[in-house]
Amino acid sequence: MTHLSAWPIGRALRGAGFSSLRYDFVAGLTLAAIAVPEQMATARLGGFPPHIGFFAFVAGSLAFALFGASRFLSAGADSTITPIFAATLGALVAVGSPHYAELAVLLALIVGGLMIVAGVMRAGWVADLLSIPVMTGFLAGVSIHIALSEAPALLGLPHGDGDVFRRVEALAQHIREINLPTGLIGVATIATIVVSEKLSPRIPGALIALAAATVATRYYGLEAKGVAVIGQFVVAPPHFAPPHIAIGEVSHVAALAIVITMVIMVQTAATSRSFPGGPGEAPDVDRDFVGLGAGSVLAGLLGAFPVNASPPRTAIVAETGGRSQMAGLIASAVVLLVAFFAADQLAHVPEAALAGVLFFVAGRIFRVAEMRAIISKTKAEFALVVGTMLLVTALPMQIGVALAITLSLIHGVFTTTRARLIEFERIPGASVWWPEGRIRTGEKLRGVLVAGFQAPLSFLNAYHFQRDVLEAVARGVPELKLVVLEASSIVEIDYTAARILTDTIDQCRTEGVDFAIARLESVRAELALENLGVAKVLGETHFFHSVDEATRALAPNAAVEVVSDVASNF
Repeated sequence: MTHLSAWPIGRALRGAGFSSLRYDFVAGLTLAAIAVPEQMATARLGGFPPHIGFFAFVAGSLAFALFGASRFLSAGADSTITPIFAATLGALVAVGSPHYAELAVLLALIVGGLMIVAGVMRAGWVADLLSIPVMTGFLAGVSIHIALSEAPALLGLPHGDGDVFRRVEALAQHIREINLPTGLIGVATIATIVVSEKLSPRIPGALIALAAATVATRYYGLEAKGVAVIGQFVVAPPHFAPPHIAIGEVSHVAALAIVITMVIMVQTAATSRSFPGGPGEAPDVDRDFVGLGAGSVLAGLLGAFPVNASPPRTAIVAETGGRSQMAGLIASAVVLLVAFFAADQLAHVPEAALAGVLFFVAGRIFRVAEMRAIISKTKAEFALVVGTMLLVTALPMQIGVALAITLSLIHGVFTTTRARLIEFERIPGASVWWPEGRIRTGEKLRGVLVAGFQAPLSFLNAYHFQRDVLEAVARGVPELKLVVLEASSIVEIDYTAARILTDTIDQCRTEGVDFAIARLESVRAELALENLGVAKVLGETHFFHSVDEATRALAPNAAVEVVSDVASNF
């Protein structure tokens, strides 16, 4: 099967073959043991019967094996995106109703289409738009939603509806009504999973906990003591029926699909990069987008919901020796067998056990260690963690996630706009010019200002750049005769910045100050200066490979001044 790597489909199956089958078989069985309880719990979180989660896993695994690139990535129902679309779709129609299922199918098809387009258009860079602090806060908010949603099932309390505040209020009102057997099952499930994972990630703690909870419930007759179970459900062969959706609902689902797609792209990119196929084998994030998109489309055709990459399940495949996506296909076959031949046994699984699985997942995505690392290094970015968590928690999920993405973009823009002009000094006895204040003793040339701008020059910061340059010129005139822009950090220049740079050069020359650019190393920035007319205004003789070359050519007689280590005013 290794020849498949040369074809447009089947790249994720490269490495599969008879010699590696035993490795993929073990990894597939382990993956199935993890996936069965997790997919059941995630389906329940979304308001679907357990087998719909199985169908989502099969669809994601099969499609990704055909169209994805990663050998290890596991696709299927995911607890990160499920609370988001469940809360939003639940605000439109009743959760669990036939129309709710139709909206989920439409969502899967749209998300799949968007993911495929993103992959074909090589839009992997979009996944980098969410910073680590914002992603950490986002996951923390999702974990809180999962915990509040599953707390009633974990404790045997009435299920609350509405936003997070109403759920908290309902829990507080009924907290004295905890069903002790139900609570014990939930806590024991969490404890079993935690202990199993500490002993070895390969131990299927969730499956062990669900099996033990089911046996205990039946043996001790706990259903009669108030322990709720999944109940009987019919596993019908998957079939696709075109959803009957009103025009007004399409716009809501499409807007939700954009948010879900963004989250999937971020999580897929992180998973692909964390588990490369082998030494020297770079991840193909764009191709993985296509695989996940195909998985969501197939899930929709099977009557399920969007699928996502799972970092924990992917880690299981890699750690248990999986060699290719054959492990995922083997796991899918096992999951299908469970769905069609073990439904009667699954009917007796306690809801508290599934809630315990989800509580464990919620605890894992609430990244306390990451939060500690962030706050220890930058309190400002820790505020992003808290702000994002509050937005996702307190607001409707779709709005909270959209604002979290917006917050990440604003943070990126803010970082770019903070760039300021930095004056440079020459290291004595060398030709190297370095930012002022970074060396013990430096040299300057009388009548010459050497300054750098350590960011892409764009409409976001060009006016600040112009103001800093002109203020420096105003302070230096009439002695100042030359400004040299050290441009090694300017990797991009847009139209607005080019116009402002041209105007800045003209104003300097009006004041009798010459202007030169040195060390413009970016090819894109150099082409931008040529195409946007800056090079013509500046003149070919005013571009230099180094600052020293510029000063020797344009200020050969400038006297050297030794300066002390004083912080820059810019």
